[in-house]
Amino acid sequence: MINFHEIHYTGNELKYIDEAMHKEQLHGNGFFSKKVCQSIQEKISGKAMLLPSCTSALEMSALLIDVGVKDEIIMPSYTFVSTANAFALRGGKIKFVDVDPQSMNISIKEILNAITDQTKAVVVVNYGGFSIDFDRLLPVLKEKRIYLIEDNAQGIGASYKGRPLGSIGDFSCISFHDTKNITSGGEGGALIINNDEFIDKARMVQEKGTNRYDFMNDTVDFYSWQRLGSSFLMSEINAAFLWAQLEKLETINAYRRQIWVLYYESLETLEEKNLLIRQKKCPYNLSNGHLFFIKLENEALLKKLKSYLKKKKIITNTHYVPLHNSNAGKIYSEFIGEDHYTTKESKKLLRLPLHNNLTLDDVRSVITEIKVFFEEHLYE
Repeated sequence: MINFHEIHYTGNELKYIDEAMHKEQLHGNGFFSKKVCQSIQEKISGKAMLLPSCTSALEMSALLIDVGVKDEIIMPSYTFVSTANAFALRGGKIKFVDVDPQSMNISIKEILNAITDQTKAVVVVNYGGFSIDFDRLLPVLKEKRIYLIEDNAQGIGASYKGRPLGSIGDFSCISFHDTKNITSGGEGGALIINNDEFIDKARMVQEKGTNRYDFMNDTVDFYSWQRLGSSFLMSEINAAFLWAQLEKLETINAYRRQIWVLYYESLETLEEKNLLIRQKKCPYNLSNGHLFFIKLENEALLKKLKSYLKKKKIITNTHYVPLHNSNAGKIYSEFIGEDHYTTKESKKLLRLPLHNNLTLDDVRSVITEIKVFFEEHLYE
């Protein structure tokens, strides 16, 4: 069986968890949390905070910019539900726009068309470790004083024109869920703050809205409720697990990129025959190899290939159902402009197995079976 995803362990997870259990505290912002945050800051930028999930990071960013009922938040509909939930929970007006069909990232043109005087933030999703061309968008956002939030759930270790993804927005949100390149033991996330004016505020929001940070640093005698916040802390057990993974991030991502390139190069002949479309390379990105997708001519062909591969014990998967087509999306959001690509392209997209437990021979087997499908089974 070639699984679509498997959790990869580096070997030091239990060692560091045991070490954490012998420290003075297991709650957040302890020894391992500080080690991880320092490393993330060195690898990416800004002020890093460890949180229970990427969802928490998105929700915290919404609190930090004080999203309210008059504020519009522009984002792609082709994303995970947390991207929209975080801002809808604060009463924000979700404005979905179309994607670029090649990358499945949000369309810069459609962002610019959707901006109004009420636009407070734009959320971009670095899909699969690839990004938009930020240099085309940033000057407009700066001129109009609109916040940029990177949903960088899938992008740790990837870069844009030599700059780490996650270093570009006012905020960026990372996932350490066990489906990502590295994990903190199942669930976990981080918020990176690249706008210094929010750091003190973020410390309060992370600590349930209190000034506990000041209390722990002996600058106040008591701590108390100062503003809205929540329990946005990762435990030391999860941080210890994450440290074992973060130590090996470059090695993990290098192997994933090797798999990505093998898929890309080996499936070129099928694309030349117009049998499928490969995920595209982006000239300004160094990917972290988070995922590799192909697109089929239509949904029926996708289902046929997916079923064929399953019979060969190869598990593949589709991805997001566009949020504006969902029940909640119809209540809490509005699609701005035309849905030229979001729905149509999402129905044709198939993700292939990509994880660090795969051997290159496993990958070659997947490629071979895809070619056999088109050579022998397409017209059955």
